This record gives sequence, structure tokens and C-alpha cells, in this order.
Amino acid sequence: MTLLPSTGRPRPPVRAGANMRRGVGGVTDRGEMLDSHSERTIALVGRRVPVVYLLGLIAAVVAWLFIVLWCEPYGRWPGTAMDAHAYWLAPGGSDPYPISAVGTPNAYLYSPVFLQLLWPLRLLSWQGFVAGWAIIPLAALAYLTGPRLFLLGLALTFLEVAGGNIELLIGVAIVLGFRWPATWSFVLLTKVTPGIGLLWFVVRREWRALMIVAATTAVVVAISFVLQPDAWIRWPQVLTSNTGTTKGTWAAIPAPFMVRLPFAVVIVVWGALKNHRWTVPIAAMLALPALWYGGLAIIIAVFPLIGAKSWGDLKRALEQSWSEMAVWVAGAHPFGRRPGQSVPPVDGGLS
Repeated sequence: MTLLPSTGRPRPPVRAGANMRRGVGGVTDRGEMLDSHSERTIALVGRRVPVVYLLGLIAAVVAWLFIVLWCEPYGRWPGTAMDAHAYWLAPGGSDPYPISAVGTPNAYLYSPVFLQLLWPLRLLSWQGFVAGWAIIPLAALAYLTGPRLFLLGLALTFLEVAGGNIELLIGVAIVLGFRWPATWSFVLLTKVTPGIGLLWFVVRREWRALMIVAATTAVVVAISFVLQPDAWIRWPQVLTSNTGTTKGTWAAIPAPFMVRLPFAVVIVVWGALKNHRWTVPIAAMLALPALWYGGLAIIIAVFPLIGAKSWGDLKRALEQSWSEMAVWVAGAHPFGRRPGQSVPPVDGGLS
């Protein structure tokens, strides 16, 4: 509550009510802060909520329905859940890799434990599997963007969400990994090479976090190996035969893995030194074993790492990052400033 300067008495917060149909600041009836003085609200089940929340929910439901209804018959163009079909179709026995060449339809490339975790969903029909699976990337997107930026995130990543790949889940694992390092096990046991982001902990000498990642991954592998030892022996062969391969599709970015890897290392090391967490998902994206256009969706994980929960937050973060970059360039390159000119400090910093 805010104190009135004249009386010192507490003034109740402005609440969204009949006089806030376009929003005049304050909070909604749920106690949520409005994004700005111009944010629209709407009455919903006796409460007023920001319109953008409702639009995001509607968009999520429409996207889910489209993905589920358009996945059948499989193989139509344009289709949905094309990547997810490999998770449903892969054999669950000793060798889940009969189709394992990048660019081949229905190629399965992740560790055996991923299929083991999906076992309940894989028992369903194809369309039933998609109905369950499609909720997961949509939920991951909602977590990374928050309700106010969900529509932007969906517009930027819709092809990835519709295709059913796991880049957004990689992003969630990275974000959560700063608090719970064990989530990095998901990265290491699926795409593997985006684990380059673990250099963050190495540079910062956060050895406990690295030990948690190693221990968690070892335990998961050990349990899974007992269930499918032959599959685990086969998986490293699949990885070595496919790293850097982008053949067979228009959706591949023509940048070899060994060209991208040094840039990923430099970015995450610089970010760790400067305490810029947002560099980790960017480095992870560059370090994908095969970089598809859909892989760019990992960058959405930057949103929560720069504190962007609204358009205003996003704009301020971008302006600050450009300002900091300009200062860094001026400081790193003497020709970027006049003789005797000092480099001005940057207030704050993206973390």
C-alpha cells in the first residue's frame, strides 16, 4: 500500500473494476499487477482479467486442436506432429534405432530413456498420442513466455510446436537448470551437444552444480540401462553417425556443427564471466547437433532469463542490451571513441 503524503494514512490499491474496462493500472481481482495503464481487462466468471490472458488461452486451445486434428492422416502436407511421429513409432525393444539417419522420416535419435518415459503415451493410438504430446510443448512455451508474451512466442515458434520437437523443452531445462541443475540431464540424454551450456558452471567454478548434473544423469542412465542394455550400446553409434548432418530437408540451416561450436563456446564463456544467463540458451541453440530452423525456438528461453514478462520488459531489455553492446564495442575498439574519451558505465545489466 502507498501512504498519502498529506495524511500518512494507507491508501488502498487501485483495483480493476467498472472504471477499468481499458485498464488504468493497479491490480486485477486476482491480485495480479496490470502491465500498464492502458492494458485492457475483461470480466470473466465474476473477475476482471487482462484480455491478453484470454487471447493467449484461446490461441493455445486453437493451436492444440489444429495439431491434433491435422495429424491424421499422417504424411499429409502441410502436416502436424511430423517429428513426434518418430517418438510414437520407434520400437520399444532392444533396438529403437532401425530408422536413425538425420533427414529420414521417422528417424529416432534420442536416448532410450526418452522412449521409456513416453511409454504410457505410446500405448495410445497415433491421434491419442498427439493429443497428449501437444500439450507438453504448449505448456513449455507458456512457462517460458508467461501469459503476456505467449502470443508472441506462439507466433515465433508455431512451426516447432506443431511439429512436436523438443527444443522448447530444452529451453525449459536450461532455465530451470540455474536453480535445479539436475534438469540438464534432459538435455544430455536427448540432443546432447547443447550441454555445452554446462560451461557456465565450469567458468564460474560452481562444482556442486556440475556434480548434481553428473550424478543425476548417471543414476538415470543406470536405471534405464538395466531395462534396455542393447539400446544403450547402440545409441552412441547413432550419435557419431549423425552429428552435423543436415541432409534431406529444406529446414536445415547450412552451418556445419564444427563451425558453430566455437561460437557457442565463446558466447557461454563470455556470458558466465559477465553473469549474463541469457547467453546460455543462445549457445545451446548454436551447439545443436543438426541446426534446423525450428531449433531457433530455444532462444525463447532468453525471455525469463532477462526478466521479460511483458512487451515493456522486452523492449527495455533489448534497449539495455544494445546499449551495453555499444559500450563494449567502444571500449574494445579504440577507433570507436575519440582520444581521451572515457567509456561510460552501463547501469544494471542483463542477467
